[in-house]
Amino acid sequence: MTVEIELKFIATPAAIAELPSQLAGFNAEHTAPSKLTNIYFETADNYLRSHDIGLRIRGFDDQYEMTIKTGGKVMGGLHQRPEYNVELKKPVLKLSAFPKDIWPEGCKPAALQKELAPLFRTDFTREKWVITYGQSEIELGLDQGEVVAGELTEALAEIELELKKGNTADLLKLAAEIGAHGGLRQGGFSKAARGYHLAKGNPAREIKPLPVFKAKPKATVEQAMSAMFELALDHWQYHEELWVRGDKTARLTVLQAVETVRQVLVLFGGLVPRKASSELRTLLTDLVPVLEQKSADAQDVCYSATYLKCKLVLTSWLATSGWTPFVDDKSAKKLEGSFKRFADIMLGRTAADLKEAFAQPLTEEGYRDQLARLKRQIITFHLLGGAYPDKDAAAYIAGWGDLQQAIVQQQHAWEDSARSHAVMMDAFWLNGQPR
Repeated sequence: MTVEIELKFIATPAAIAELPSQLAGFNAEHTAPSKLTNIYFETADNYLRSHDIGLRIRGFDDQYEMTIKTGGKVMGGLHQRPEYNVELKKPVLKLSAFPKDIWPEGCKPAALQKELAPLFRTDFTREKWVITYGQSEIELGLDQGEVVAGELTEALAEIELELKKGNTADLLKLAAEIGAHGGLRQGGFSKAARGYHLAKGNPAREIKPLPVFKAKPKATVEQAMSAMFELALDHWQYHEELWVRGDKTARLTVLQAVETVRQVLVLFGGLVPRKASSELRTLLTDLVPVLEQKSADAQDVCYSATYLKCKLVLTSWLATSGWTPFVDDKSAKKLEGSFKRFADIMLGRTAADLKEAFAQPLTEEGYRDQLARLKRQIITFHLLGGAYPDKDAAAYIAGWGDLQQAIVQQQHAWEDSARSHAVMMDAFWLNGQPR
């Protein structure tokens, strides 16, 4: 088994054309383009996909390799997944060649193999550069071709940076250098994910509401903080894909995801000093007005160098726990404490802030002035409310959400009744004050 660590980018034609001259300045060993075919397999009931498993056979000249990837971790375009590879003499599945302990409980590989059939394929040329960078060896692959599922196809134009030897920090630094020229964006959907979607008939992807964060049992404050950033980045990445693919309504959800990242920084601001995230905060602050523009073009925004830099700084900060060097012993101890206890305290403060802001009826202008605060604190409820029963948290969030909707839609007749209902709601968290 190996753990594959790579960054995936979608590239414009201009960025691809510029890539060879750009890489000429690095210590790199070049390999000419070669043709690759990947055939992905699945059962009729999507058994592999339901267990977050990808299975393929890759063909290169007369050589074949069977690969299985099991559940891993994705942060933005940074993919980390356990990978198992087996050489084959011919393109025929042989599941018995994989380790027995990689399969889900109760799975019988011999029986599974009989149910598997080709689902989709990827056909592309790959040009490679192996780059020595910092303390690391990094393979850069340029893939151009298509994903094919029946009669449906989707173009591929990707740049992948895979860490062969060394550390993730070098991988991210190299990505930042290459991305500084523009024309790249972090790939949210892998080749396999796009193939599975095409195999379903390429249905329209739907806008998703901001989920309520669910911490693992007995999570520490630091573990929860890191997981919140990942949730926000996933929300951002998914809706960026929708926006770029033509869904103009997804722009506002991308903006919501950016605001969620900012709110996580605020939420833990008492434990993580501002200087630990100064560059990230500046980039996020500069990005918000760009996304607020109704006329913002997804292609222009998402393929810009400054937009990519913001996401890469966030990915790097998260992947390397970039806050650690700035945290003193006192804060470090608090970060090791119970997230549940932290959530209790911060929920109380958040509710108190909103109840103070909306304690009395406001003018129409007054409601509009408080809208930004309301949106931020509703995000906070999403981040903290998952420590409690879903029904209780959802009802509380919905109460404040109704007020937000009334203000946004300028439903002046309903604003004050929504305000009155929201401030009168009972607290659902431990030690919450009644009305």
